[in-house]
Amino acid sequence: MILARVLGNIVATQKNLRYANARIMLCQQITPEGEDAGTTLIALDSVDAGEGDVVLIVQEGWGASTAATKEAGAAIDSAIVGVVDRIDLHNDEVKEKTR
Repeated sequence: MILARVLGNIVATQKNLRYANARIMLCQQITPEGEDAGTTLIALDSVDAGEGDVVLIVQEGWGASTAATKEAGAAIDSAIVGVVDRIDLHNDEVKEKTR
């Protein structure tokens, strides 16, 4: 799973018929703290994410294919499978107490 922020839509005038109803989104990988990390990637949206949303992306062929198109076998590398409502991180004090 990849944590990312949606940067915007990508418009394609022609695309494979299996993707006809899928939106293509440009996403920036982020850390749990919300800072940019890694590279940008393209993912098919299966959860109606919007620009600025923090999302979970699956980057595995079978899972991405079935999540984005509801059909197995479509050649898809990445799909948005969830919109993140919040991220709870333990602060250093809590981590020290548990050691």
